Amino acid sequence: QVQLVESGGGLVQAGGSLRLSCAASERFFSIRIMGWYRQASGKQRGLVATITTEGLTTYTDSVKGRFAVSRDIVKNTMYLQMNSLKPEDTAVYYCNIVGRPYSDSLFGNYWGNGTLVTVSS
Repeated sequence: QVQLVESGGGLVQAGGSLRLSCAASERFFSIRIMGWYRQASGKQRGLVATITTEGLTTYTDSVKGRFAVSRDIVKNTMYLQMNSLKPEDTAVYYCNIVGRPYSDSLFGNYWGNGTLVTVSS
């Protein structure tokens, strides 16, 4: 079973930066989409950014111009660079991969356990 492990969360002051990483435990034969989601306390999980294997990216409006998603296929790792952080960015951030790992014949929807980002005002 593929495991995704997020890291890089923590406490930062407003205006600061953090870089989240998402490492996959194995390589994928095929990936449909990779993305970052976040869930603030008392709210539903929502999409932050996505990236395709071709490097095409999308962002939710509230993070455009501040966040950047990238991936290193060789390292099996996806990143989320977060700049100009705001208190409203406080949430648990989750990475997600929809793909077929080499160890499986089927596509799956894989999630990490999340990493907490807290932005103080």
